Amino acid sequence: MIESLVSFAFATLLLALSPGPDNIFVLTQSVARGSQYGIAIASGLITGCIVHTSVVALGFAVVIRDNEWLLYSIKIAGAVYLLYLAFKIYKSSAAIQFGDTKQSKQGLWKLYRVGITMNLLNPKVTLFFLALLPQFIIKDSVPDWMQIYVLGGVFMLVSLLVFYAIALLAGKAAQFIKSSLWFAPVMKWTQIVVFIGIAVAILIP
Repeated sequence: MIESLVSFAFATLLLALSPGPDNIFVLTQSVARGSQYGIAIASGLITGCIVHTSVVALGFAVVIRDNEWLLYSIKIAGAVYLLYLAFKIYKSSAAIQFGDTKQSKQGLWKLYRVGITMNLLNPKVTLFFLALLPQFIIKDSVPDWMQIYVLGGVFMLVSLLVFYAIALLAGKAAQFIKSSLWFAPVMKWTQIVVFIGIAVAILIP
């Protein structure tokens, strides 16, 4: 069991470090807003993984996979939400705002909720868990659903640590360039491109 968890943790580490929509989103938000905002986004993304793990553990992931209309409906909802966020950034005069976030705590809470919603409206995460987690289940051991929750917990912990590290490093690096005149417009359009890119990635089979 320990060897399986170590192997799974290492695989998760490689996945978390490889360029993907989630860590790129954490990176761009950390550069645009600061480390604490990237940490808020990362926390939201990983919180959403609790639901995906539960969906797999309880067997609902198979229902989503085998019902194309349900899968496509979730994809559409996720893409529309991301395009809505991209539109709000486009309409905003400030590159580091989604809307009216006058107080830091309100902004952090808002980005945390954005992270959760983005994650939950991406059915590819559920399908990914459905394909990955069972590969590390040990037969004739504890019940499968318990092992899936343990594996999901390891996945979330490792990914969270990597995302936090990205947020902290990106936030520190951004402090040296935020005074540049080109920084705000570049980050504004970078965020828009990232949101649109994730929306397209969700829709692609």
